[in-house]
Amino acid sequence: MTPAKRLNSAPQLIATDRIGALPDNILHHMLSFLPAQAAVRTCVLAHRWRHLWRSTTGLRIGGLDDEESVHVQDIRKFVDHLLILRERTDLDTVEIKFHEFLGDDEPYVNLWIRFAVMNKVRVLTLHNYDDDYLYLHNLPLGSRYLRTLDLDGIGLEETFLDFAGCPLLETLSLDTCHISGRKISSPSLKHLSITICSSDLDCRIRVAAPVLVSLILDDFSGLTPFLENMPLLETANLYIGSKCKDVCLKYDSGVFCGANNNTCENCVPTSDSYGSDCVLLGGISSAKRLVLKSKFGQFIFSRDLKHCPTFSKLKFLLLDGYWCEAPDLDPLSRILKNSPVLEELTLVNFRKGQNPKVEMKGSYSSMKRSPAISEHLKIVEVKCNVVDEKILKVLRFLSAFNIRFSFH
Repeated sequence: MTPAKRLNSAPQLIATDRIGALPDNILHHMLSFLPAQAAVRTCVLAHRWRHLWRSTTGLRIGGLDDEESVHVQDIRKFVDHLLILRERTDLDTVEIKFHEFLGDDEPYVNLWIRFAVMNKVRVLTLHNYDDDYLYLHNLPLGSRYLRTLDLDGIGLEETFLDFAGCPLLETLSLDTCHISGRKISSPSLKHLSITICSSDLDCRIRVAAPVLVSLILDDFSGLTPFLENMPLLETANLYIGSKCKDVCLKYDSGVFCGANNNTCENCVPTSDSYGSDCVLLGGISSAKRLVLKSKFGQFIFSRDLKHCPTFSKLKFLLLDGYWCEAPDLDPLSRILKNSPVLEELTLVNFRKGQNPKVEMKGSYSSMKRSPAISEHLKIVEVKCNVVDEKILKVLRFLSAFNIRFSFH
């Protein structure tokens, strides 16, 4: 057989679109992971792909990450056409991210959010990386399908923060947002994160989330939010940063001059208008795990401790150096006394983002235990950069409970 005949007798290879042969619902899901512009461009691949983009289960409008610069002006026309031509199918996810907007762009973004809600979105993300806040004006959020809401760089007004119309909402993340409303409320919320947010109100924002399971309140600017009772709470991570307005300019070593009277113009009264003496600690007293940190001079924890609740379920507690500033270590002593089932205590005294140079682990040296500390306490750790006088004071304090330390 000649080489030519051998070549002609070889089986013919027919190009097939194996991905395009997949069922529509799988292709709609796959396209939902692409930016909207890329998903639309798949219409030129083949006749099979011509209309698939119109029924994707997700929309990703703008950039895929923080580094990709997107201006609302540049995508307005595309998004408007996209929403007009899309089939009215349900959406699992909608993600909108941009880096710059103008004043007349706000109505467009508000309209995109309305479109997402109308199409039963379950996970909604809106990230604005511009220096100015983008406001969701007069936009009450009512959806029987929304489960997760993630907002960054957004201005939030009163009507938006009442989530009674979102009975399935479980996760709410607010990052670098400006909060103008007086109350954040949800009957269904389980996970709440408020990070680097701010408020100019002359009263405390009230947080009402009775079934909350986890809470993060990190570096809030303004009066510290008031936490209502959260009986199902399991974990809370609270950091009171330098922009907190609960500050006494005469603060000294854990004692603020308004502790026993209300004469200092820098101190807030010892009771707020919500009928509770505790701003934070009362609301989170049912938690099993707590991380409590505060900048020097931010006395909100010390103020709450004057009316310290019992942490009846608390098993893990992490505190920073703030709790060890007072000469008599009264803040540390009070919270330990009111944590009857505590199993693990960690004290840290180093800057955020650093790794400690010194780690010490403590254990009981005898079976005799003081009633002033939990009989269930098994692990005590102290982490710091240097063993200074503050750390030595803490070690002496804990040694009074027959806890001895070793270096690691």
